[in-house]
Amino acid sequence: METMQLKQSKLEGLSEKIFLDRYAMKDPDTNNTKVGDAVLVLTKDDPKFPAKEVGQVVARNGKQVTIKLRSGEMVESSVEKLTLTKEQTPEELWDRLAKAMASVEATPEKQQEWTEKFRYILDDWKLVPGGRIAAGADASDELTLFNCYVVPSPHDSRGGIMSTLSEMTEIMSRGGGVGINLSSLRPRRSIVRGVSGSSSGAVSWGGLFSYTTGLIEQGGSRRGALMLMMNDWHPDVMDFITVKQTMNQITNANLSVCVSNGFMKAVKEDLDWELVFPDTSDSEYDAVWNGDLDEWKAKGKEVKVYKTVKARDIWHTIIESAWKSAEPGVVFMEYYNQMSNSW
Repeated sequence: METMQLKQSKLEGLSEKIFLDRYAMKDPDTNNTKVGDAVLVLTKDDPKFPAKEVGQVVARNGKQVTIKLRSGEMVESSVEKLTLTKEQTPEELWDRLAKAMASVEATPEKQQEWTEKFRYILDDWKLVPGGRIAAGADASDELTLFNCYVVPSPHDSRGGIMSTLSEMTEIMSRGGGVGINLSSLRPRRSIVRGVSGSSSGAVSWGGLFSYTTGLIEQGGSRRGALMLMMNDWHPDVMDFITVKQTMNQITNANLSVCVSNGFMKAVKEDLDWELVFPDTSDSEYDAVWNGDLDEWKAKGKEVKVYKTVKARDIWHTIIESAWKSAEPGVVFMEYYNQMSNSW
């Protein structure tokens, strides 16, 4: 394939900010900042809701720099509050991605051939790779090129919860988003015999995962992405549905209820719906329980009914909460698995 003259793509406004913040290669050592560099400057140093603006360095004196923002405003800052980018244009991004994609070829000639082919299809956004590919390809061996991960449900113990937290943190620190189903955790006020106390419930532990997510910055700019889920049979499902109506409990996660075919049938026919959980006093509970209620029942294990409610009450609560806070979503997990060919 002949090398083609590719046109320049200029980004402006929010598009440029997102590109520089999320996907452009960064120089982690902002001491390398020099006059003329395009940078992101931290204009609001809030740990929870920081604000950044795009600008160009017009002067530097020691650690202090003068930035001309795209709006024309001049601001003073220190180099520590800058994000220094090595790439300023989509063309530089596409060059890096094409080279990274072709790097697995066996010979330099094949690498060159496929670099040109990939570069052609990337040009002018004809092909847009996933965000983690754009941010991580040829950038660092520490970064993942996969956007999303689903980790196993936490084992219902302090050690199990901490193990899941550690796994979640590791994935997020490398750029991946994480999904966790909390249904394996015992409901609020259920007995914890080992410590002669009661559980704070699955939703409270979801708050821990959410809080930790808010502390993690991915690739220097993107904060952790977390999806928390709960099955429709779990005794804490109503608390889970409405948790975002209370400030500061779960603020850094998206929520979804896993809805079964049986639940939807109960909604349509206005039937009762049992909220249940395995008998935690079972001698094999710690060894066997993994969050899969059908598997637990198939082993002949006892299930305790915590409460019986109208299925429509749960459904209407989901609808009302989604109207108030845009969450939770619903995932028709059983139907997904029936329709999927991945099994």
